[in-house]
Amino acid sequence: MIIQRNYSPSALPKGTDVAELTSRIIGPLTLLIERSGIDQDNGQGLRVHLDWIQYKTSFRDPVVVRRAVDQQEQPLPLAEISIDLRQAATPSFNEYLTNAVEVLKGNPPSNGHAPFVLDTFKPWRDSIIWPFNRLFWQQLGDWEAYAKRGFEAALPSGGSDANHPEAVKEGVVEFWDLLHDLEKRGNLPHDIYAMEIGVGSGARARLWLDQFQVYDAEKASGYYPRLKFLLGDYSPSTLDTALAAVGPHAPLCSVIPIDATNPFKVLSFLRFKILYVHLTNVYDNLTFDEIARRDNKLYIVEVRPYVSAAAADRIKAEFGFSTAELPGAIKRLLAYGPESVGEHETGMAFWTRIWEVLRLEERLRAIDEGDESHLPKGVSRSPLDDVLSEVPHDIRFHLSRGAAESFVNTAALLHPRGYLQVQDIFVTSIKEYVHGFRGPGKLDGSFVTWVNGAFLHAVGARAGYHVNFAPFTHRKGSKTQILYTKRRD
Repeated sequence: MIIQRNYSPSALPKGTDVAELTSRIIGPLTLLIERSGIDQDNGQGLRVHLDWIQYKTSFRDPVVVRRAVDQQEQPLPLAEISIDLRQAATPSFNEYLTNAVEVLKGNPPSNGHAPFVLDTFKPWRDSIIWPFNRLFWQQLGDWEAYAKRGFEAALPSGGSDANHPEAVKEGVVEFWDLLHDLEKRGNLPHDIYAMEIGVGSGARARLWLDQFQVYDAEKASGYYPRLKFLLGDYSPSTLDTALAAVGPHAPLCSVIPIDATNPFKVLSFLRFKILYVHLTNVYDNLTFDEIARRDNKLYIVEVRPYVSAAAADRIKAEFGFSTAELPGAIKRLLAYGPESVGEHETGMAFWTRIWEVLRLEERLRAIDEGDESHLPKGVSRSPLDDVLSEVPHDIRFHLSRGAAESFVNTAALLHPRGYLQVQDIFVTSIKEYVHGFRGPGKLDGSFVTWVNGAFLHAVGARAGYHVNFAPFTHRKGSKTQILYTKRRD
């Protein structure tokens, strides 16, 4: 049995006795495995992964089993037990350990209550979390009204760094400096295009425009009236809200319904014209895959949604849906909204309950060398190879597909002196994945996943861009990093 610790002790709460916590888990598990004979039957040896999941809620039970399959879905010898140390205090934790060993032996859970599976195994990019995520953003107002709090309150920090006045002011000054330099060189276009993608409530756009107008007036530069500010989002209702929020600046603004992964599709007429594009907390909500390297072999992580037997029983008692009816009810919810499964309040309760109990089983599917289905559109294999050349033989990391596609399709719009600025939670070195779980973590109706900044750096380098990261310094303890991109000379 191989034990792998995928966390840094500094990530654990202060005062945690790591040795005691680990021995309390590994002792009983070792005894269970010795009695089962699993490790002796597994030619490559069973792997046990110890994680500390940084989010209070996630899609994982305290103990999960991962098996490996080949391209034809035939079993491979590799098998893993993954344990979330955060959930080690769960009252039924030892039962989870016992069931994990039973599952590896090919037996049903020891308590006889097998989980209810809702779908087949799929890569993360095709999993059920995306229609849930889409429903959340489409009906954000309904969710917030039912939850009686704004979605930002569900963030780990209790709020977003997007609207910090000093950070916005810093961005305004930087943009003005660029315009001034272009003007001195005789290269400033008459129409000054700037854009925010993922405008949300419009609060940041309003603050940026307010501060730009004031700063421009102080400098008597006359740039503000020439501004063409684009508000981009995929939700029409969000765009309406944002346009109302910018108030007196509305005559300078245009709302653009776009897919954040491909702004170029709608805005191709502005190729090489936009001087500034900003995104905050957008990349961490775009599609991704996960890649695992085990013994120098690559696997893609696939997930299968389920609810526990106990959760299915509670849902039946509360909403009347049997396990046979549950998949159909969830499909209606995701396709047509909460009213499709009952009165509004009932539908909202069903939506929140399903999201609360939803879990994802994981498996590893081997990737053939020539398989490129996991690569982002418009991105070659080269950036991934660049990243893989730096990682250990045993690691698991995000392949930030949506972020990479958004990066490539946004950079194509930039003026030769223009720049892309992204505030988000980035893993800036691929080796950071060795030391901790990076999501997805559950939020209110949505989720958050750290973005593989090292991969974006490689994508940018191959596309002819400098990609740099800087910490967000305006809030103590912030996890936010700022990605800054500009074209290479």
